[in-house]
Amino acid sequence: MSDPVSPDPLDSLNPEQRRAATFGAEGPGLPPPLLVIAGAGSGKTTTLAHRVAHLLRQGADPHRLLLLTFSRRAAQEMERRVGAVLQQSLGREGTPPALPWAGTFHAVGARLLRQYAGRIGLSEDFSIHDRGDAEDLMGMVRQARGLDAQAQRFPLKGTCLAIYSRVVNSQQPLGDVLHQAFPWCSAWAGELHALFGAYVEAKQAQQVLDYDDLLLYWAGMMAEPAIAAELDAAFDHVLVDEYQDTNRLQSAILLGMKPHGRGVTVVGDDAQSIYGFRAATVRNILDFPGHFTPPADIIALERNYRSTQPILAASNAVIARAAERHAKTLWTDREASQRPELVNVSDEAGQARWVADQVLERREEGVRLTSQAVLFRTATHSAMLELELVRRNIPFKKFGGLRFLEAGHIKDVLSLLRWAQNPRNRLAGFRAAQLVPGIGPARSARLLDAMAAHAEPVSALAEFDPGAGAAQPWAAFAGVIQALARTPAWPADLERAVAWYDEQIERLHDEVPVRRKDLEQLVRIAATYPTRERFLTDLALDPPDATSGESGVPSRDEDYLILSTIHSAKGQEWHSVYLLNAVDGCIPSDLATGETEEIEEERRLLYVALTRAKTRLQLVVPQRFYIRQQGPGGDRHVYAARTRFIEDGMLALFERKPTAPLPPGMAQAPPEPGRGPAIDLAARMRAHWR
Repeated sequence: MSDPVSPDPLDSLNPEQRRAATFGAEGPGLPPPLLVIAGAGSGKTTTLAHRVAHLLRQGADPHRLLLLTFSRRAAQEMERRVGAVLQQSLGREGTPPALPWAGTFHAVGARLLRQYAGRIGLSEDFSIHDRGDAEDLMGMVRQARGLDAQAQRFPLKGTCLAIYSRVVNSQQPLGDVLHQAFPWCSAWAGELHALFGAYVEAKQAQQVLDYDDLLLYWAGMMAEPAIAAELDAAFDHVLVDEYQDTNRLQSAILLGMKPHGRGVTVVGDDAQSIYGFRAATVRNILDFPGHFTPPADIIALERNYRSTQPILAASNAVIARAAERHAKTLWTDREASQRPELVNVSDEAGQARWVADQVLERREEGVRLTSQAVLFRTATHSAMLELELVRRNIPFKKFGGLRFLEAGHIKDVLSLLRWAQNPRNRLAGFRAAQLVPGIGPARSARLLDAMAAHAEPVSALAEFDPGAGAAQPWAAFAGVIQALARTPAWPADLERAVAWYDEQIERLHDEVPVRRKDLEQLVRIAATYPTRERFLTDLALDPPDATSGESGVPSRDEDYLILSTIHSAKGQEWHSVYLLNAVDGCIPSDLATGETEEIEEERRLLYVALTRAKTRLQLVVPQRFYIRQQGPGGDRHVYAARTRFIEDGMLALFERKPTAPLPPGMAQAPPEPGRGPAIDLAARMRAHWR
């Protein structure tokens, strides 16, 4: 009896998805460059997974395939989906191959820099600073240069790092970055330039790289023809997910590695490019085809599997007004009579009441709270709603909380490991030494100076005089660090560090039971890593969420409403979506109305919000806002205009819902204006800080 024929996984794809998945298969050699414009809800991940699987089925070597994503979770999900597709075609007895080079830009960069360290002037044992550590080192350099004692306010360490990061990732001159994003810091351009130079010197002296260096050094490698040619030859296929979110460095890396474009596939949606504040630029995906001769092929995925046609009609109308874009029109076979709703409410309090009412109404109709989401441009926009939800006992989770590595107790333990891994890591040592009772900043600084001058830095620990009061705890601490540095045994050395730290935790922190659970989780995570170096690298690049960092959700509630900024909602979907403050001054934000590029990104932000909804979509438009101490008139109400991105000609695509009239004593709101200038709040807010 012959074996049954395994089904072809490509049969599950629509024609455009299939064309993208199999592109280039008919020609000899590596396929030409390809840009897949994947509209919202069009099955982007499915298509990319099928393309990777198809390449492997055609004989591509998985060790010569580089897949770049923007989160470790996305890389793992992609590897899982590729395996599932291959399993379907191979049959039950087949074993799908692993993808050893699937990961984030930063993780792959760290791996390549480790391999090429000896050729590019780096120590193979370099450390990687996460954002918090990088900020602290910037603060140390800032203080050493006396910039903390200025008569006028000098940017704090966090702002300094943000400016530096923007300069590195955008590849723009410092003056341009200050003018565009940090105008109040422009007077300090000279001091900031010198500070950043000293910061780079400090990193190099300590053999540490920050998050941005992983891209900067990788791009620098691609500017060296010999190394670029080696990496070009090492990878036959390079596939990049979410290409609209790349910055100039990431584009330079890709084009430097594959200037001819053969074997390159990038997937993304210019209409969802919303991370300009992280130095991402929509120009990368708009200009991608023209980087090659002949230009890259473009395949658009327009069939949407998420939303109803009325929701897509409104979304298409909004993005069609974009100044520049890759043309596409989303469509679906999910017909519905329910149009998106424009809801006029009296004010923010009325908005909170309306949304809470709607959430409960949907719940009574059978829509779980977790299938509903309230979106907003800025985290502060939900403050009034949060109070209303608490009052009505509606549980919620607000996305954007404490990160695991930002928790003090986690940073303490990791500083022990990082210092043991690299004894010249001054920042880790400065934090770790002060965990010992009786050791403060001054003694820690003297210790680090002694270690820097010592041929064997770890040996300086035993020779250091901590003072009579700290002699006994210092001896125990020094023994732990020396053991971790000289006889690494993973993951036992983390358990040793946690055991020592557990004796200090009640002295250092409150909420000890919760923190101990986080440390237990840290040990569990560590057990999944083969080495300490890999563990420290991955945690610096993509830390998990803290168990103690969630906001808004009591542990006893299994169903809860989702509150989220639009940025955090990208990639998500819900049955019902409510968008708060759909007015000028909020979206577009009054802080993003200076440049055409900023306005266009705000338009794309609204588009992302609209396309999160599957069945029900409401845009809530407060008619007025209460403004405190703005101008000589004191506290007052100001009227708001509907967001300029919903033009008069689009109103037929929406159902319009006026709610209760204004409270007694308030003037009735004027007729709703069409497209117009931003509310006066924008200029007044800016003037307040000048």
